[in-house]
Amino acid sequence: MNNPKPTCDPQWRQKYAATIAGADEAVRKIRPGQRIFIGTGCGQPRELVGALTKRAYELPDSEIVHLLTFGEAPYARKDLTGYFRVNSFFITENIYGLIREGLSDYTPTFLSDIPHLFNSGKLPLDVALIQVTPPDEYGLCSLGVAVDVVKSAIANASLVIAQVNSNMPRTLGDSCVHVHDIDVLVPTETPIPEVTLPSANGCTRQIAEYLAALIENGSTIEAGIGYLPQTLLPYLKDKKDLGIHTEMITDGVRELIECGAVTGARKTIDRGKVVASFCVGTKQLYDFVDRNPAIAFYPTEYVNDQAVIQKQYKMVAINAALEVDLTGQVCAGAPGAEFFGGVGGQADFSRGAAKSRGGKAIIVLPATTADGAGSRIVTRLSPGAGVVMANAGVQYVVTEYGVAYLYGKSISERAMALISIAHPKFRAQLLREAVAAKYLSAGLADKEGLIVVAAKEMRVTYLLKDGTQILFRPIHPTDMARMREHFYGLSEQSIYNRFMRTVKGISRKQIEDFVYVDHRNDVCIVGVLPEAYGEQIIAIGSYYLDPKTNWAEVAFTVHDKWQRRGLGSFLLSYLIRIARRNGISGFAAEVLVENKPMLAVLNKADCTVHSQLIGDVYSFRLEFEALS
Repeated sequence: MNNPKPTCDPQWRQKYAATIAGADEAVRKIRPGQRIFIGTGCGQPRELVGALTKRAYELPDSEIVHLLTFGEAPYARKDLTGYFRVNSFFITENIYGLIREGLSDYTPTFLSDIPHLFNSGKLPLDVALIQVTPPDEYGLCSLGVAVDVVKSAIANASLVIAQVNSNMPRTLGDSCVHVHDIDVLVPTETPIPEVTLPSANGCTRQIAEYLAALIENGSTIEAGIGYLPQTLLPYLKDKKDLGIHTEMITDGVRELIECGAVTGARKTIDRGKVVASFCVGTKQLYDFVDRNPAIAFYPTEYVNDQAVIQKQYKMVAINAALEVDLTGQVCAGAPGAEFFGGVGGQADFSRGAAKSRGGKAIIVLPATTADGAGSRIVTRLSPGAGVVMANAGVQYVVTEYGVAYLYGKSISERAMALISIAHPKFRAQLLREAVAAKYLSAGLADKEGLIVVAAKEMRVTYLLKDGTQILFRPIHPTDMARMREHFYGLSEQSIYNRFMRTVKGISRKQIEDFVYVDHRNDVCIVGVLPEAYGEQIIAIGSYYLDPKTNWAEVAFTVHDKWQRRGLGSFLLSYLIRIARRNGISGFAAEVLVENKPMLAVLNKADCTVHSQLIGDVYSFRLEFEALS
C-alpha cells in the first residue's frame, strides 16, 4: 500500500531560499565548452533543457551527454550543432536525424559501465541537469522516475542544477540525493511526460505465446528497453510468483503486480521487491510507484551488475533485436551503417541470466522488417551493423514462427534452428546462402522446400498414470541430434522390430529423411521429455503418403524404458487424426509376428482394420471413414 503521509517539507522553499532560482537564472551558471549531463527518459528536466536551449548561442563548443530521452530534445537541432554537440549512450528518434548526418556522437557502452566512465574521469562531467521531488524533512530529494546513471552524474558533476517538481513521484530504494548536494534548485509544477506503448498485434501475440512457454513460475524477469519486450509482459498474467529485476518498468509490470502474477516471493535477493532503475509509462504507473514500498529504484551500478543478476534463481532476460545472423550474432542497433538504439543493458542482463541457476537469456524479434520486405534472420549481418551480443552468449531466439535454442550448438545446428524460425518466404533463400557460406553441407540443398515448422495445433500433451507429461509435437529440422540419440538408445530387439532386420547404425541421410518433412504428405511426430540440456525424444511415429493411392505407410518406435505405457496407442491415434484431417484414405503397415505389442496396438486402432499373415509378417490396412 502507498503511504499517504506528506512526502516533502512544507517549509523547504524558506529553508533553502539561498539556492533557489528560476530556470533562466540557473542555466546562466553554465559556461561555454562544458560537458552537460541531462537526466534520463521521463525524468528529463524539460524547463531546464528549454532554458539551456535558449542560451545555445552563448555556449559554443558545449557537449550534451545523456543516456536516452523521450519526446522533444530541443537542443538536438541542426541549427544548434555549432554550439551543442550531442553525445548519446542510446539513440532514440529525437536525435536520430543528427546521428544520421554525422552531426552528433554515439558512445557505445554497456549500461553498467556508464557510471565508471563518470567516476573514473574518462568522461568527466561539468554540469548535471536533473529533476527531483521537493526535499523531505531530512533534506532528501527523490530522483523519482529516473535513478539509473543520474546518481553517478550528480556525484561527479561540478555543478548540479535540479528542477524540483512537486509532481515527481517519490520512489523508494536507493533513489535519493541530499538537497545539500544540489547547487541550484528550480521549483516547478509540471506533469511528468507520459509514454503509451503501441498495442500488441498478431505477431507480438504469437511471440508472447512462445515466450510464456519458456518462463517458469517463480522466475525473475528483466524486460529490456524497447516496445517489443514490454508489450509481451501482459501475456505473463497466468504465471505465479514472478519477480522483477530490470532497468525499466512500464505499465506492463504494474499490471502484472496488480493481477498477482508478480509477488517476488521466490527471488533470491530483494525478495518481495520489484527492482528497477527508471520507469516510463502513464500517470497510473507514476501514481503506482509513488511511495510504494514494494518497488525499489536503484542506480545502474546495482541493477545492471552481472554479479547481482546472476544471483537470482531462474533469472530470465528478455531483450529485442533488429537482426540475428545464422551464427547467432545479435544486432540491436540499426542494421547497416546507420546507428539506432544501442547497447543498453542487453549484454549485462543476458550474461547475468545465462549464469543464473535455471536462468534464460532470450532474444525476441519479428521474423520480418516492418514492411515485410526483408528478413530479420539473415545469413550475415548488414555491413556496419552494431553487434550487441556475440554468438557465444546467445541462448534463445524467439520469432512468431518458433523458438531456436542456440546455446552450445554448432554453427550448422544454429543455422538450421534459425532458418526454421525465419518467415517461410525467406527460408529457401537462407538455406541456399547457408550452404554457400559453408554453414551447412551441400547435401542439404535438396531440402529447400522442407524446412517447415508445423502448426502449433499439432502439439498435444499426454499424461501418464504416474503423472508424467509427454509432449507430442511435429519433428523439427533441429531434431537430428536427438533422433540419433533416440536410435542408439534403443535395444537391438526394438531396432529389429522397427526395421525388420538387424541394423547397426543409422546414416545422416536416413535421419534427414525423418526430420525434413512437409507435415502433410510426410508426417513425423515425436514424444519428448524436457531435460536440462533441452529435450529427450522417447517416441517417434511417422507416416509416408503414396500420392497415387492416397494411402500412407505408418511406423513408430517407443524407447524401451517407456514401452507398455500407452504411448504406442496414443501415437497411432494421433497420426490417424492428422491423416484424416489431411484427407488420407488409410494406413498400411507391416509387422513381424513376434512383435506382439505392435500387433496389439494396430488391432485396437479406432478404424476399420484388415490384416493378412504372409510368412512371418502381418500386413495391415487401417481404413479411415470419411470425415463428414
